[in-house]
This record gives sequence, C-alpha cells and structure tokens, in this order.
Amino acid sequence: MLLQLSLRNRRAATAAAGVLALAAVGINTPAHAATYGTPTITLSAAYLSGAVGATGDPVVTVTVAQSGADATALGVAASASSKSSVAGTGDVTVTGAGATRQLAVAAHARGYTDLTIKVTGLGGKTATKTLHYAASAAVQNSADTRYLTGSSDASAAVDVGSGYAVVADDESNTLRLYSRSASGAPVKSWDVGSALGADKEIDIEGATRVGNTIYWTGSLGNNKDGEYKSDRNTVFTTTVTGSGAATQLTVGGSYKKLRDDLVAWDKANGNRYGFAAGTASGEVPKQIDGFNIEGLEFAPGSTTTAYLGFRAPLVPPSEGGKALIVPVTNFDKVAGSGAKAVIGTPIELDLGGLSIRDIRKNAADQYLIVAGSWAADDNSDPYALYSWDGVAGHAPVKRADLPTADPGGWEAVVDVPDLTVPGARAQLITDAGSADLYGDGTEAKDLDHAEWKKSRAVWFTVSS
Repeated sequence: MLLQLSLRNRRAATAAAGVLALAAVGINTPAHAATYGTPTITLSAAYLSGAVGATGDPVVTVTVAQSGADATALGVAASASSKSSVAGTGDVTVTGAGATRQLAVAAHARGYTDLTIKVTGLGGKTATKTLHYAASAAVQNSADTRYLTGSSDASAAVDVGSGYAVVADDESNTLRLYSRSASGAPVKSWDVGSALGADKEIDIEGATRVGNTIYWTGSLGNNKDGEYKSDRNTVFTTTVTGSGAATQLTVGGSYKKLRDDLVAWDKANGNRYGFAAGTASGEVPKQIDGFNIEGLEFAPGSTTTAYLGFRAPLVPPSEGGKALIVPVTNFDKVAGSGAKAVIGTPIELDLGGLSIRDIRKNAADQYLIVAGSWAADDNSDPYALYSWDGVAGHAPVKRADLPTADPGGWEAVVDVPDLTVPGARAQLITDAGSADLYGDGTEAKDLDHAEWKKSRAVWFTVSS
C-alpha cells in the first residue's frame, strides 16, 4: 500500500513538472499582456503668443507617439498652468487625432503662464512638455485683427497675391512672407543684408511694387543717436517669382547715395527744406525739422517717377505744417541700377498737421496715405487715413481717424481696394516695437523670444 502511494505521488509530480515546463515555453497557455513604451511628445514651438478675445490666434502642432500603441489611442491635454488667471488648463483646446494634433489657447488676461501639456498613453504611461505662453490685452476691432509673429517692428508691406504679403522690419534686414488672413509666424523669410552688403540695419520704411519688381527704401536718416550709418542710406529692389505662399524673392539692384542726392538738390534750391541741417551729425531723424522717409509709391500712371513720403520735416517745421513728398523721376533706374537721382517738383499736402507714415495706390491711381506724427513711435499721438488722387495741387481727403487706444503705431497699408465700392476694406499694420505687450515693462523689440514679438494687421472699411 505504501509502495502504491509512493508511485502514485511520483507520477503526479512528474506530470506537474511537465505542465510547468510547457508553461515555461508558452505551449497551450494564454499570451502575455502587451508591453507599451513611454510615450513621446514634441511641440512645434516652445513659445506661443495670443491675445485676449482674439480671433484665430496662432496654434502649436503637437506630435505624439508610443511604441506598441496606435497614436489614435493617446490622449493630449493641458495638465497644469503656472498662472491660470492668464490661461488655465480648461482654456487649452486640442483638436485632431493620430500622431499630429493642433493646440490652441484662449487667453483670459494679459501676462505670462507656463502650460504643461501631457500625453497619456496606454498602460497609464505619460510624458509632458512645457509651453511658454504670453497673452497681450484685448484690442478694438478684434474680429478683424490678425497678429504677425516673429517680429514686432513691421514697417512696410506689399501684397503678393492669394492672401499673402511680404512685410519688412525696420529693426533688421529680414523680409517675411505672411498670410494676411491667419495669425502666426512667417511662411518664409529672406535676410537681404548680405546680398546688399549691409552689416547694420537698413531701417526699411517704404515699399511698392511694379510688375514683378518690389522697390524698397531705407529711412535715409540718421539713427536715433544722430549718427550717420551708411546702410540706412539704401534703396534696393527685389524680383518676385511665384505668388501667395509660393512667393520667392531675389535681390536685384541697389543705390546708396539717394540721401546725398536729396541734400544736394535742396542746397541747390536754397535749403528750402533744411535737408542738410536735418542730416547733420548729432541730429536725430524724428523731429519736426528732421530728415526721415517712410513712404514710397509711384506717381499716377508712371513706372519711373516715385514719390518719397517724408515723416520729417513738416513744411514749415512747426505745428500744423504740411507733409512733404519729393518725386524722383528716374527711381526705377536709381534703385534698379544705381543711377544718380533726378529730383522733380516737390508736393506739400495738408494732412492736418500730420506727416506721412505710408503711401499706397492701386492700379486705378487711387491712393491711401497713413498719416501720423513726426514724433510718435507708438499710439501716443493721432493717426489718420487719407485718400488722394496723386495729383500735385489736389487736396487729400480724410477717410478716418485711426484708433490709438491699443499698442503700436500705424505704419503700413498693404494694398488699396477700389475706393468707389461700398464696404471696401484695406489692411493696415502696426509697428509695435516700443509697446509693452504683456505688462512686464519690456518693449516688444526686446523680448527674448521671436514667437512673442508681433505686429497687428487690422482690416478697416475705407470706402465712402
């Protein structure tokens, strides 16, 4: 009996060992649970700017993945905010599915916050990235406002078709291509400094287009310390190929003596406008008797005579003086091939004591003039919009007082619609370089991150 039990026990033990061995090699046993890696998350930009009450603020692209899992199974959301009064986790919206999502933030108040963006994968595993967010204050006309990020010092703009414009910056020699309908970073950019031999800023202030050529001018004035810098005495051309988002620019001709030609012309005509005094060493350009060009446009029906619109001086240089336009009758050859300038008969316009900040016309020779103070770099003085027919002796007509409650000075008009069509609109752009956008006392031009720098582009109704 004892022998039978021992044999029976040995047989059971052997069978059990066999089962364990089969289990060890996975034969006739259930599969293991799937193994998931730690998810990954990347942001297309670590810094983002928005505005309270804005329409179509810039967005960030979020890319996520997890080994062993389909990207559609991953969740993306904001999990923390360092200052929820600016924007909290509930103000972050993530749209889309799969590996790529779009993240938008709706701001509550002006200021900064760090938003923690978390991806939650299968197996409960997570990963995070920090989005550094800055919100500017609400503005008037918010539904018609877009923000051009990457630069805060927009100074001139030219339409290139299909809803895009090339925008210059007076703090750098970079031209940027933007969508006119969406807030965000430039689609592409071109640094023209090296091609023009300019080591310092040209201080680009005016531009206009004829055919596939865009003409650009620097301010031609001294810098803010009253010093002559030769790069600012530059006019040049770029050639446009393509249009819209596919636009390409190539630097063409240039000329670096137009200021000299203007001063010599004024001297030869009795120093009527004080150009020699306004360009003297120690003279700052933005004073009532200074020397500073900010507008450039061709005369009616002409592709050779260009109007130079002066921010300073006023004529006479006193309160209530008129705005000055000096025609250059061979400007196409001046900027295109470096010819010496031939100066035409000057034009003086009554803009209510304001000077020219930009001038633009359409194919029908209908002009819009952005008028502002010779002094203001911000919105501390009045701005107005005038229409004109481009004819000397004909008075411009005031279309509107431009709003000045929001940051930035009105600096550019992109193009001119048919002013006879009811409801016609034009898009104007601000230079916000001197503005404290986020309430910390930092001027926009001095912000550490390009994504936080921005100019406003606003549509206004300009027809009668």
